[in-house]
Amino acid sequence: MTLHLFDTATRELRPFVPLDPEGRRVGIYICGLTTQGSPHIGHVRFAVAFDVLRRWLERGHGYDVTLVRNVTDIDDKILTKAADAGRPWWAWSYQHEQETGRALELLGVLPATYEPRATGHVTEQVELVETLVEKGHAYAAQDGSGDVYFDVRSWPDYGSLTRQRLEDMEPAGDADPRGKRDPRDFALWKGHKDGEPETASWPTPWGRGRPGWHLECSAMARKYLGDAFDIHGGGVDLRFPHHENEQAQSHAAGLGFTNVWLHNAWVTVKGAKMGKSLGNALAVTELTRTVRPLVLRFYLGAVHYRSVIEYAEGSLTEAAASVERIEGFLARALEELVTTAAEVVAQSRALPVDEAFPEAFRAAMDDDVNVSEGLAVVFGAIREGNRMLEGGAGSGAAGDTGAGGGDALRHTVLQVVAMLDVLGANPLDERWGGGPGADDHAGDVLAALVQDRLDARAQARADKNFATADAIRDQLTALGVVIEDTPAGARWALR
Repeated sequence: MTLHLFDTATRELRPFVPLDPEGRRVGIYICGLTTQGSPHIGHVRFAVAFDVLRRWLERGHGYDVTLVRNVTDIDDKILTKAADAGRPWWAWSYQHEQETGRALELLGVLPATYEPRATGHVTEQVELVETLVEKGHAYAAQDGSGDVYFDVRSWPDYGSLTRQRLEDMEPAGDADPRGKRDPRDFALWKGHKDGEPETASWPTPWGRGRPGWHLECSAMARKYLGDAFDIHGGGVDLRFPHHENEQAQSHAAGLGFTNVWLHNAWVTVKGAKMGKSLGNALAVTELTRTVRPLVLRFYLGAVHYRSVIEYAEGSLTEAAASVERIEGFLARALEELVTTAAEVVAQSRALPVDEAFPEAFRAAMDDDVNVSEGLAVVFGAIREGNRMLEGGAGSGAAGDTGAGGGDALRHTVLQVVAMLDVLGANPLDERWGGGPGADDHAGDVLAALVQDRLDARAQARADKNFATADAIRDQLTALGVVIEDTPAGARWALR
């Protein structure tokens, strides 16, 4: 099967063909966060979306992926908020960079191959500005501000990414327009201003100053991925002006830049983009005090990356129910197969692609990473696995490879785990605690304690002491233990 991706620039699904002559290496650049504040779920949706893409490229197609996710650690808003808080700008930025890293780790996002900071690449940015000035596409402001601007009229293709005519664009609001030839020219470099910290500036041929936002990404993408690379991604709100400006300055400098543009949609609340200014931000670290990180990860990754996620009361409850359904099946299956989470994960990851993933799942993921269709395949497999369990299809031994229902159940479990691995929501993965059957002492102790309470509940029911039985169930439920009564007895899983 061939992976097709929706290229924002061409507005069409395109077969994905790596630029690497050998066709095995893929370079991806995604715009990371500006470290001005604590990340909320609207901020990190992009990271989850592109984490799934990366996992599918690696596991589903065998590509060697280099993923670069930058840190914008110098910016007007960072300087303003740090000053308001009475903190050095670099300390303010680093605090929120650390918070962002913890949030992404909580959500199971794989570490970037490289995570460069803008302040660590000033030399490359100055060199890019010098190239643009030499080629006649940039100029230093004549007002003595030290600003350097990209001349949008010098590049006829400006506006092609977002399909806008220059005449219809609003003036760029990133600097004082008095030094511009055209109000739509955007800042490549910002001269140091009175009142700004001296530490937030670097020496250049145009005086001390700091990089403009758009310049940073072009320089860092080139540094780590070369003059041309495969995929550039980010939130849909970055298409203009950020990505339009990135593309213009990179192409004008003679760089091929990206081959495919991908943009993920927003997380909204009552139809409005989630953001601190709307008062509806939901910080990742706060949400995960009461919601399992796996549930939040599942919620953010369960819809197509180009579809809006509308957050509402009960949204995470639905996600939790889906995760519980998955965990309930896996817990029963591991018990029936007499195996452990670690063994199942290892076996699943060792399968070749055509055995690990049903054809329908591969078709869904190759159709612009359609995770909603992929999840339909996952839950279809779980339904089939539950039917096998109801029929007693276990192998009876972890190493049994004989014919029969046990093999079918084992293969179904391995496929479910493989598919969930790609989606970053595999409960058996050790990052989520290893799931049911994990070989750890704490898990054994927990299982023994829960079983003791279930035995007490069963005895209370046998004695027709239903008030006591209900009280035990309520106690376990309050602790996050989900109980399912079956003809074979009570089964449990963690919510």
